Amino acid sequence: GVLAHLEMLEMQAHEAAVKQQEVKQQEEKLARLKARVQELRLQRDELRAKVDLQQKGQLGKEGGVSDPAQPSARAVLEWKIKSLKAMLRIFYLTGISSKLTKQGVCFTISTAYEGTYLDSYHLDLLTQPEVRIQRHSVPTFIPLEQIAKKYLQTDIRRFMSVLSDHLNAYVGRRYQADQLQEHFSDQIEGALQRNSLCNLLVFNYNVSSQSKTFLFNARLLYGDLCSILPTEVVISCTPDAPASLAETAGAHSDLFRRMALHKAFRSFRSTEKNVA
Repeated sequence: GVLAHLEMLEMQAHEAAVKQQEVKQQEEKLARLKARVQELRLQRDELRAKVDLQQKGQLGKEGGVSDPAQPSARAVLEWKIKSLKAMLRIFYLTGISSKLTKQGVCFTISTAYEGTYLDSYHLDLLTQPEVRIQRHSVPTFIPLEQIAKKYLQTDIRRFMSVLSDHLNAYVGRRYQADQLQEHFSDQIEGALQRNSLCNLLVFNYNVSSQSKTFLFNARLLYGDLCSILPTEVVISCTPDAPASLAETAGAHSDLFRRMALHKAFRSFRSTEKNVA
């Protein structure tokens, strides 16, 4: 009843404060990226204007014989190189670095979570006669083949963006599970079960109520492989648990859907201390 309701309100208040801070950080990052993209667009427009001027100048030298709709091969090549470099700079803003090779482009996707660098993955692309993957270090359980089939030939930028989303979400889920095991092992009962992709987590944890400890079972499914938050959460408690714990289980389930796993447990612990 009242105690469970109080716990839920305190959890929601703590969660709201954390979420507000995260939203603020995301908005600041988005503003920086938008400003940079706008800058690159201006550079692109300037490059196009320069190419047009070069075409007109060449036409003047040749007496206007050439077709004005056909730019010079040199101007087109320069424009393509500069456009590619601009695109690579945009990638760099999102944690993707790259360098041109004799046969194509070598990409490095750096992953991180909460400002903590985690892993880097490499991808070598050949560009002739068509774009294809030469070698990579992407884990086998990441759907690289499906992503490549959908985007690689038509939109490299989109291909790299989607692949980066998958990798960052995977390491984010893995990081949360590791943090849970490292910092809340005293609250976890038994081993935390997870698959290679870390999109299914199953574990038991202890919850105190009325000076007693009861066992909760949690099953978290991440149906969206580009998300660090679960799409489905099932929390169950032992049959001998008091009825008030059913409300607590519901509050925990809601919190798991909207907050990183280890942050949710930190919130649980903070609530228990305040109640005590």
